[in-house]
Amino acid sequence: MNKENKYVFGMIGLGTMGSNLLQNISDHGYSCAGYDNDSEKVDALNNLNRDDIHGFSNITSFAKSLKTPKTVMMLVPAGKIVDIIIEDLIVVLEKGDIIIDGGNSHFVDTERRYKYLEEKGFQFIGMGVSGGEEGARKGPSMMPGGKREAYEIVEPILNKIASHVNGDPTVAYMGERSAGHFVKMVHNGIEYAIMQLLSETYDIFKNGFNMDDEAIHDVFEKWNSDRLQSYLVEITRDIFAYKNRGADHILLDDIKDQARAKGTGKWTSQAAMDLDLSVPIIDVAVSMRNLSEYKDLRTNAFNLYTDFK
Repeated sequence: MNKENKYVFGMIGLGTMGSNLLQNISDHGYSCAGYDNDSEKVDALNNLNRDDIHGFSNITSFAKSLKTPKTVMMLVPAGKIVDIIIEDLIVVLEKGDIIIDGGNSHFVDTERRYKYLEEKGFQFIGMGVSGGEEGARKGPSMMPGGKREAYEIVEPILNKIASHVNGDPTVAYMGERSAGHFVKMVHNGIEYAIMQLLSETYDIFKNGFNMDDEAIHDVFEKWNSDRLQSYLVEITRDIFAYKNRGADHILLDDIKDQARAKGTGKWTSQAAMDLDLSVPIIDVAVSMRNLSEYKDLRTNAFNLYTDFK
């Protein structure tokens, strides 16, 4: 079958996020093509056996399969890989085509890439995507930035695949150039702060008030049914009751107290300092994540300084 100029939307990166988002787009009536250099991921996409989705392991064939103006979204880890893929794309795409970076790229990099692609005649959208794997499949929140003209081309698709609250899609044009990734960065920074507050609340309940897990669960249950209702409070409530099959204790007791970070919280703190703005809770949240990385040092210090036991 000739697949040239057949598909409306292209995706590079066929991990769980990319695959789920393609299926979401397809569910709303848009034919999709996907590309990955991992043949197993391409096979997994094709094994879905959907006529409106096809995976490619050759980027030239992938590009030829797209309708003009071609729209290609990248869902790959932030960093150098984005620049490598952009260089591959400008060879197989045409001027006027749209490239979307849906990863957690630093807005500074998005600004640079926007100018670079603009000079070469391509339209570039830096878009924050929130909601994780489930959101990608059922409806994410999206924060696109770039030229409004480029956004208006993809707006109908984004409006349909986004999550909807009271009938309104959770997607909106954030502004020129890197505005989308800047907003996503701040969004993630705020999440850092909220998660730090939830963690410290747990510490106070567990070690300060000597409350058991069931009692802590009940407090979060009450909070989530009132003014504090939110996704983060909800999943925190649930973790206080979750057990692996056959276990006599909750999974939380087995989780290592060591957190990693992808950089967005740190970038938020840095941007705030550059703007002479105060975001102390986010700053502390970033610092606490950094301290948690020193697990071995903390364990050794705990054993040395017995007064703290």
